[in-house]
Amino acid sequence: MNQLYIRPSGLVYGKDARLAVASGAGLPLAGSAIGWTLCMVSEDAGASWTPRKVQALKASRDADVAGWIARLSGGRAPLAGLAMDACHIMGIVNTTPDSFSDGGVNAQADVAIANARRMAADGAVLLDVGGESTRPGSDPVTEPEEWRRIDPVIAALVSDGQKVSSDTRKGAIMRKVANAGVAMINDVSALTHDPNALGAALASGLPVCLMHAQGDPKTMQQNPHYDNVLVDVYSWLEARIAAVVAAGIPRERIVADPGIGFGKTYDHNLELMAGLSLFHGLGVAVMLGASRKGFIGSVTGEKVAANRQVGSAAAALVGATAGVQFVRVHDVRETGHALKMWQAVTSQR
Repeated sequence: MNQLYIRPSGLVYGKDARLAVASGAGLPLAGSAIGWTLCMVSEDAGASWTPRKVQALKASRDADVAGWIARLSGGRAPLAGLAMDACHIMGIVNTTPDSFSDGGVNAQADVAIANARRMAADGAVLLDVGGESTRPGSDPVTEPEEWRRIDPVIAALVSDGQKVSSDTRKGAIMRKVANAGVAMINDVSALTHDPNALGAALASGLPVCLMHAQGDPKTMQQNPHYDNVLVDVYSWLEARIAAVVAAGIPRERIVADPGIGFGKTYDHNLELMAGLSLFHGLGVAVMLGASRKGFIGSVTGEKVAANRQVGSAAAALVGATAGVQFVRVHDVRETGHALKMWQAVTSQR
């Protein structure tokens, strides 16, 4: 049986989007101010794509097409007290001594807290605190060590009134951070690394981000392979969301992340970036985490991860133009300026 996939294209913004939707020539993208007037349709697992106009799609009586339209166009429920009709910045606060992106600059709690507060002042509405590196080739850390690294940072930021996300794969940590007052759980293994993680996430009552990764951090970059990376990642996330919903976590509390750089080659990452709008078909909020990653260095020639601010801001803009609800970044100030400039221009159309 053929599997249908619909990827919005012909994206329009501001006044153009409102006119397209009002005239019936377009549909809103995930309930946002972005409109889509065209789409690419595949019935052979992404082996080929056919362009279609939205009007033709809306005229179809196929139930699968109607389901795709509903998921792609419907609004997303608020998450962590944030409306999902715009792109939000999540600031990365790695408390690890071996972070790929900053060489462990936040390994000391007081430094991590100060830097996180600066991110909040620069426009990050969520602060994603992690205590275990998941860079390619990294080794896992014990639960006590991970908690030692993140406990004082989370406590200080929650006391400040900041919305904090916990970047962890461990169920025991999820239970602790839920008690500490975090607003979201962000698991790069999509609740598969630890058999206790799904129960902990369910018990927390918190939103959870499910990220795709092929393999574990130690081995994930050793010759990753996909038949069609865009469709394969989408289908994996679709199945994982279904499993999590079946376990009792409402779809409205789920965020999906295609996992840029996690078991993907340079070409895989670029294909995922180019096809981001497909992931709205999952019917959940979407997060893009591309900041400072190796493929940006390959594109720009910048070998030092900490110097990839401009390329990272450009990648975040790609996400925003595709309607993602979250961009997870190291360089909050630069990303914020880029988003504000884009929003100012598109609001005039």
